[in-house]
Amino acid sequence: MKLRFRLPAVGLAASLLLTTAAQALNPSQALTLLNWYYLDPLPDQVFEQTDMNGIIQALGDPYTEYFTAEEYAAFHASLSDSELVGAGVSIQLADDGLLVTRVIPGSAAEAGGLLAGDVITAIDGQSCMKISLEQASALLGGEVGTSFQLTYLRDGQAHTVTLTRCAFVVPTAYTELWEDHIGYVACDAFGPETAGHVQEGLETYGSQADHWIMDLRNNGGGEVTAALNTISYFAGPNDQLVYMRASDGSINAQGSQSAQITDEPLIVLTNFYSASASELFASAIRDTGSGLLVGDRTYGKGVAQILLDSTLFPAFFSEGDALKMTAYRFFGPAGTSNDTIGVMPHLLLDPSLADEAAVLLSSPEPQGDTSGTARIDLNGAWYIDLEQACSAPYRAAFTALLEALPDGVLLRTGTGDGWEATTAADLAAACGLSGYHHRGFSDTAQSPYADEIGLLATYGVVLGAGDGTYRPAEALTRGQLCTLLAQALNCKVPTGESAFTDVSMDDWYGPSVNALASMGLVNGVGGGRFAPNDPVSHEQFITILSRLGRKLDLDLIQTWQNRPEAASAEYQNYSSWSWESVWLLAQDEDGLLWAAPSEIDPAGVTTREEAAALTCTLLCKLNLLPSLI
Repeated sequence: MKLRFRLPAVGLAASLLLTTAAQALNPSQALTLLNWYYLDPLPDQVFEQTDMNGIIQALGDPYTEYFTAEEYAAFHASLSDSELVGAGVSIQLADDGLLVTRVIPGSAAEAGGLLAGDVITAIDGQSCMKISLEQASALLGGEVGTSFQLTYLRDGQAHTVTLTRCAFVVPTAYTELWEDHIGYVACDAFGPETAGHVQEGLETYGSQADHWIMDLRNNGGGEVTAALNTISYFAGPNDQLVYMRASDGSINAQGSQSAQITDEPLIVLTNFYSASASELFASAIRDTGSGLLVGDRTYGKGVAQILLDSTLFPAFFSEGDALKMTAYRFFGPAGTSNDTIGVMPHLLLDPSLADEAAVLLSSPEPQGDTSGTARIDLNGAWYIDLEQACSAPYRAAFTALLEALPDGVLLRTGTGDGWEATTAADLAAACGLSGYHHRGFSDTAQSPYADEIGLLATYGVVLGAGDGTYRPAEALTRGQLCTLLAQALNCKVPTGESAFTDVSMDDWYGPSVNALASMGLVNGVGGGRFAPNDPVSHEQFITILSRLGRKLDLDLIQTWQNRPEAASAEYQNYSSWSWESVWLLAQDEDGLLWAAPSEIDPAGVTTREEAAALTCTLLCKLNLLPSLI
């Protein structure tokens, strides 16, 4: 099973368009609303604009948009069930044609008897081999009432049927039963109907499913309420599933009292295009310990928007237009933001293999004899049928799964009447997985921070020197620090010229330096320079990590607001600009710093292993990485 081609939601592209047509909201009114509600301080250029397009462009926020009445309607349509015309099948490319992965209820395909697993070989006599999905979609679509012939294979036998195109509804979420015991929920958006669709699926298959898979790949978000209600179906009622922080620093907790429908194990699939409300869902499942996240790191849209229209401001929006505006930064139940950094899955692997990996992890717990079964303890207990895992259809997914396992995870194999510890490498060898490669480095075993470096390597936070080594004892330069943190944060690559005269955007560290500078995490050294090859002192590094923590964590934000006015004796050796940051990270009872502040030389050079240690400790503390060390 590969990532499925899903029928497009009508209007999704239209919601991203700006227009130069006549607009009801004038610039003066827009500035008033932005001053009242916008999350961050407004750039000076915004006040110089004379039309709405100029204001939106000067704001530089891709999530704040002005909608004409037509665009506003299209935006709502993009979050709702969509009505399309055509055959009514979801397809993916196959060697001999188009594999039908789903037949839409109420469609022409259903009326014609097509089933998931059929392979379409021709449409009106045109071969479906080596055509694109776009070409196939165009052939299957058309006007209501028009007919066409469709030829397909089922169990090796060819069949031809005449289908009459009709309108059908594509829901924002639908449910299937896989392998007679796995409930699979595909969720493309969180809209008005989504929670109802998920509830219906859970209730329909609840008596048959012993595991659930929630597929949020390519889910760009939607309504907060829909996401919160859906979370509760798996995690139970909770009033604190998300925290919204406004521009004035006020924090509003939100949740859902919807009843829990299932307590069976849950696996959530994510990829880079899982954003906004789907990230809210993923972080809530992670933080409440309600499931396992599998796939790729999510997009990193940790801000929420409000919709302002005639309902709230009839005098401002007289033409049915609206303004979608970024007004909140949201934080998961653990108090951590996914803004920029995204939500890191427990098992970081190619999202195109996530289906098969999830199926492997959904094997039932053995009753009695444990032979032929592996067990993984990571945010719950997960069992793998080793015969299935080593079979040809699942070998690639099993390899990716084993590579994604952090070293600190307890992995065991069945002995018949119990379990014995094993390693991913041993399982790969036993299964003959020649493509298996451990994600660690060859030169870190003797480092006091080997575990931290290894965990960061597993999750792709550090990439090493490019030759399989990390060089832990080497001094960290300012350019290297920026590349490390840009990788940790999953920073978007900035465009335009460099902000520093001694850093080019063509330098290997150039995009990272400028990305972190634009986020306010690093500063230059004066005179327009950054000095990328200079070493990073301990107090510089701790200060930068403190800034990062204050961007990501509510507890650190609130603790910072209560910092002392003067440095105590313990911080007298630190520079005036750094001691508060050192104080902040030293407050954690578990110890975020690698030593007591008085034992750290403020001017000492930070090594690559020290940088990894503090970065790893901070990310684990914030629940952005699993705490396995």
